[in-house]
This record gives sequence, C-alpha cells and structure tokens, in this order.
Amino acid sequence: MSDLAVFEEFANSASDKATNVVLSILVPFYKDDPAPLATALNPLIGARKDIEIVLLDDGRPDPALNAQVERTLRAMTAPARLLTAANNIGRAAGRNLLASQARGRWVLFLDADMTPGDDAFLAAYLERIATDDFDAAFGGYETDVPQDADLALHAALSSASDHCDAATRQAIGPTAFCSSNLLVRTSVLRDVQFDTGFTGWGWEDVDWAVRAARAYRLIHVDNPARHGGLQRAETLLEKFRIGAVNYARLLEKHPHLAGLPGAQAARTLRSVPFQRSLRGLWSRLARAPNAPMRLRTLAIKLWRASWTAEVI
Repeated sequence: MSDLAVFEEFANSASDKATNVVLSILVPFYKDDPAPLATALNPLIGARKDIEIVLLDDGRPDPALNAQVERTLRAMTAPARLLTAANNIGRAAGRNLLASQARGRWVLFLDADMTPGDDAFLAAYLERIATDDFDAAFGGYETDVPQDADLALHAALSSASDHCDAATRQAIGPTAFCSSNLLVRTSVLRDVQFDTGFTGWGWEDVDWAVRAARAYRLIHVDNPARHGGLQRAETLLEKFRIGAVNYARLLEKHPHLAGLPGAQAARTLRSVPFQRSLRGLWSRLARAPNAPMRLRTLAIKLWRASWTAEVI
C-alpha cells in the first residue's frame, strides 16, 4: 500500500460482531460532517449485523470533527468504522480506498451531506440486491428548497439537471451516473476503479460509469437520497472553473462523449470573439441574488463553458 493510502481505523463495538456483510455503506468526507447521515442510517439498519457503515476522513483537516465523528460511531448500534487517511488523497483515491476496505458483497456510496430519502431507503436497495440482475445502480437524489437565498442558485441547477426519474436517466445512460447514492457490486469496483488522474473536483464518477458500462450492467432506479450540501455561488463558480480540466480529461478518454451538451456549449463559445472578457459579467450575474433565476443559471453555465473552452 502506498504512503498516500496509509490510514488509521476506528471500529465501534458492533463492528466486531458484523458477519456475512451484504452491504457496506461508504461515506468519504472532507470537512463536511457525516455524523447526521450516520445517525439517520443507524435506525434503518437496526439490529442487523450484515450491514456496515464505513466513513473516510480524507486527511483529517479538522481533528475536532474527526473526534466528534468517532464519538458518534462509538454510540451507534450499527456496525461502523472510521478510516482516517494520513494525507488528503482526493475523491477518486478515497473511494477506491473505501471499496478496498468494504466487507460487504455490495457497497453504497453516499455523500457526507446526504440523508436517506425515506425510511424505506435501505430496504429498497436490499430488495434490488436480492434480484441479483444488475451490477450497479444510481438511485438519484432530491434537494430541499433552501431558506438561504444565496443557496438558491445551486438548488435551481440541481433541480434542472439532476432531479430526473429513473426512466429519464436510463435514457441518458452512464453519463447520468453520480458517485453519490451509487450502489455497486464490490467485485465490480475492484475490477473497475475510479481513475485517480481526475484531481480536484468533478467527472471521475461519470468516467467510472462509462468504463464500467462496457463490461457490466448499470441501471437507474428511483430511490433518491436527500442532498443537503448546497453551496454558495462563489463556491460553485470556483468549482466549475477548476473542474474544466477534469471535463477535458473525460472527453479525451471518451471521444464519443463529444456530443454532450457541455462540450457542445464550450466548442460554440470558443468561436465567440472576446468571450473571455465576458466572464466578469457572468460571474456577477450568477452571484446577483435579485436577478431572475433563469438569468443566473444561464450565466453560470456560460461561465463553465468558457473555462471548458480553454482546455478541450
């Protein structure tokens, strides 16, 4: 194991009693608090010993949070472990590490800022697992309407792009997969790992799904998790800027994805004279809380396309 994959492990008392684990729920986190998610999952697991929760603190940027999470797991009745990476290894490597440490025949990736969509959330996945007729499933997610106006842009983008039912996502195919609320047969993840060449933010999950779909059956189901991690406009602008490099890597690896809307928009914008000089305007519009939401979402999409045009 490389130095980047060195980690400490804490296991609660229930973890020692886990047997014949069917499902490992894997949750990477970096500064976000996964304790509310673990607490919400605990009663859904109940007295079962064949479901475990495994958290990864990616580099322990907040020691106090790490200690708090350990206390939460210690008090839980569900089998749970906390892995703490010695260094920040990133989104792709973190998920690979979690998969390598999972004891279940299946794994379910959830983001730290998620919660189960309803009380039947885990039961629905266990029913799907029992059919044994697929290799990976994306359940989708939902986002609450935020009270904070500065989070409304993110909510609007999620609603327009990501709140699709399974039939709509199935028609899109693997590019509609996300690594949040992703159920996968563990053996598949050990065959098709996340590409650690994707650094920073974005697109490693789509790349994984496109590669996995070549050899395995990927499906979409309606079993959404609730996504609470809405971010402010300034954070989204920065993520979309730095994510352009990963998007370029995705298109380079999979040339047949050149028809994706984002790629088409970037190519179109690249031919527009002086489009770089408009980034300031698009940034201001995206951050303007009183601007019409359609204008704000258009502005941030143009911002993203402009940066993508630099690298594809």
